[in-house]
Amino acid sequence: MRVVFIRHLCTPGNEKRQYIGRTDEDLSEQAVEEFCQRQEKSTGGLYPPVQHVIASPLKRCIQTAELIYPGLEIVTEPMLRECDFGEYERKTYEELKNEPGYIRWMESGGMTAFPGGEDQTSFRRRCVDGVKRWIDRLLEEGADSAAFVVHGGTIMAVLSELAEDKHEFYHWQVENGGGYVAEVTVEDWENSRKVVRKVKRL
Repeated sequence: MRVVFIRHLCTPGNEKRQYIGRTDEDLSEQAVEEFCQRQEKSTGGLYPPVQHVIASPLKRCIQTAELIYPGLEIVTEPMLRECDFGEYERKTYEELKNEPGYIRWMESGGMTAFPGGEDQTSFRRRCVDGVKRWIDRLLEEGADSAAFVVHGGTIMAVLSELAEDKHEFYHWQVENGGGYVAEVTVEDWENSRKVVRKVKRL
């Protein structure tokens, strides 16, 4: 089965380089306009066609999924939402760089929890569990392709855990609207070797 992981298009907060986690922003008008222009110029489509679309329940992912895959049913999965950045939501690096709590977070490699937010271990685990659950279900149904339209953090969490070629979390960072395509097999999943193979940038 082909699996596509797509990061949502830009929001106003992304354009300002803010931490946007639980904040439920719409896509920016500019991002939507640019996507539509690129789509008009594309001859073969900007993204691989799929049978199924699973999205984070936040608006920026649903709206991106609707633009990329019009006419397909979009199923939302709460486990795939972005990390909750707590007190640092909607703030930028420049605003935070001198705060002791933020400095500790940076020095930890991003593994400690933001004040009032979600710790990285829990965040990454739920994202991986959410994707595993859906791949299990899709393989059982005999699906041949699916797209996960989610967040940058979600993609990094999933691929750092499940990609056959092992790389650390930030290796899988991707721009808004970017992503990866990969393959999963029934044989791997049935034998409990839950990996995604042949991961390539879109």
